Amino acid sequence: MSKYWSTTTSALTPYIPGEQPIEGSMVKLNTNENPYPPSERVLEAIRRAADSKLRLYPDPHGSRLAAEIAGRFGLSQQHIFLGNGSDEILAFAFQAFFDRGLPVLFPDVTYSFYSVYANLYGLSHAPVPLDEQFRIKTGAYSIPNSGIILPNPNAPTAVCLPLEDIRRLLAQHTEHVLIVDEAYIDFGGESAVPLIADYPNLLVIHTLSKSRSLAGLRVGYALGQPELIEGLNRVKNSFNSYTLDRLALAGAEASFQDEAHLRETTARIIRTRETAKMQLAGLGFQMTDSTANFLFVTHPAVAAAVLFRRLREHGILVRYFDKPRIDNHLRITVGTDAEMRLLLEALKEILQAEK
Repeated sequence: MSKYWSTTTSALTPYIPGEQPIEGSMVKLNTNENPYPPSERVLEAIRRAADSKLRLYPDPHGSRLAAEIAGRFGLSQQHIFLGNGSDEILAFAFQAFFDRGLPVLFPDVTYSFYSVYANLYGLSHAPVPLDEQFRIKTGAYSIPNSGIILPNPNAPTAVCLPLEDIRRLLAQHTEHVLIVDEAYIDFGGESAVPLIADYPNLLVIHTLSKSRSLAGLRVGYALGQPELIEGLNRVKNSFNSYTLDRLALAGAEASFQDEAHLRETTARIIRTRETAKMQLAGLGFQMTDSTANFLFVTHPAVAAAVLFRRLREHGILVRYFDKPRIDNHLRITVGTDAEMRLLLEALKEILQAEK
């Protein structure tokens, strides 16, 4: 701890991302990246954009990309906010919509960046316990708050909240914003975007990192009524007034012009996920009913920490969280069929050795 740090900095416990090994050195099932490459149209658009115009600042409004996203969801550009990844948008949202005093509410087992942001911005927060099956209990959110944020599907549990439950929360908390973080929604969940027209307190956040295979591009966007979008812009333009860079804008725009690629890759991942569920169950694993591109698993005979360490020895990375309630679970990204076969073979060998 440095004597030069502020009190706030000294008190922070930063978010720790998943390990990023040297490319090709490990089977990487630990950061929920898409195992398939992005659309060729995206790569070509980025190549075309890498020209002499890089000397110029990009469009601060990202108008062409915003128009593509708006058209995709039947909204106007006034309903769209662009950010350098969904995490940046989350940071702006915590500043734009949550006040000090009453707590921000989110699940006790969820994306750990939420508590990091709350601490960074001096916001009180009250984690709301999931039930024993790691499901969100909407009735438990009926307490005074300055706003609610929920990932749907939740991470790392992979459990999806039905749309009717989100509608119920919106109706109960009309004075505060409900943020629905839909990073994994394209893998089987039902999006809350259609509710935006009826609920001015709903903000939905998406990323291109998962289903669109663009984690390396850092593109996210939020959808909500213009009043909420204006709030995000007020924060952004008081901090960093520029939007995505030229290459990111070009690649993201092309991604929305190739919806067939999105449908194809997500369908492949869903098929692999469902097969992996059955195979893991056959090895004695228990897991939640995932609607994401990852599985949340535990084994009754071998501790998760042991499995995590032994898989790494086999050259396979998965995610282990040494935290209350989930310290005997692993989060396993759904990879290619070949990668999942390597995972299953390694697990069979480990379980046999640990008997």
